[in-house]
Amino acid sequence: MEYFDFRKVSRDDPLMEEIYRLRYKVYCDEWGFEKPEDHPDGLEHDRFDEYSVHFAAIDRKGDVIGTVRIILESSLGFPIQHHCTIDQELQRRVAAKVPDAARSRFGEISRLAVSKDYRRRSLDNLILDGGHYDNIEQLISQKEAAMAEFESIERRRQQDSAIVMGLYRCLCMASRELQLTHWYVVMARGLHVLLKRTGFFFEPIGPEKEYHGIRRPYLGYLHETLRGIPELYRIYAGEGF
Repeated sequence: MEYFDFRKVSRDDPLMEEIYRLRYKVYCDEWGFEKPEDHPDGLEHDRFDEYSVHFAAIDRKGDVIGTVRIILESSLGFPIQHHCTIDQELQRRVAAKVPDAARSRFGEISRLAVSKDYRRRSLDNLILDGGHYDNIEQLISQKEAAMAEFESIERRRQQDSAIVMGLYRCLCMASRELQLTHWYVVMARGLHVLLKRTGFFFEPIGPEKEYHGIRRPYLGYLHETLRGIPELYRIYAGEGF
């Protein structure tokens, strides 16, 4: 298994340019979620970056091959509030799971990107068009069965999983330090099913909507969202520190 380094990256760190460059490759060139003409310098960034905590996965050569951010509360609100319709009652139900509601603190997980050299093609399908399939479980099974036939693809799966898990460890540590209680996330049905199978638990808080494909807003109370993945839950809960 290849070794990866994971770190929090401050906005004045030169690595931020590499993060923006990777995001451009993934979100503009490969997935087509963002318009290249909006980022003529080949760096994908937006107004929420100023209010975010950024993380990077770095390979042995020192290249940024993965990234994710947590967007924090600010006067801008959260992207999910601008692009999705939030059912306030559903949101209140999830928010109310905090013993002291006044201590609720939210963050939005956004811009998860892994270099195509390490990324599973089946995961691309779930992110890009998973919402267009009626039987998501069958789609995942078919993709996983096809992947198992190729040793090189299996190696890529392991690397992809290691990168994503490492980035989630960073998210959990930062969420603990920031005393966040909830994560917002916008995703396709297929990715939601895959995360649920992995052990993550997010609750839908609004209807599906066309936004880079069919997407739905979700909210997770972190003591529930992470409990199905003991390693991450221990980090967030501060157990074993």
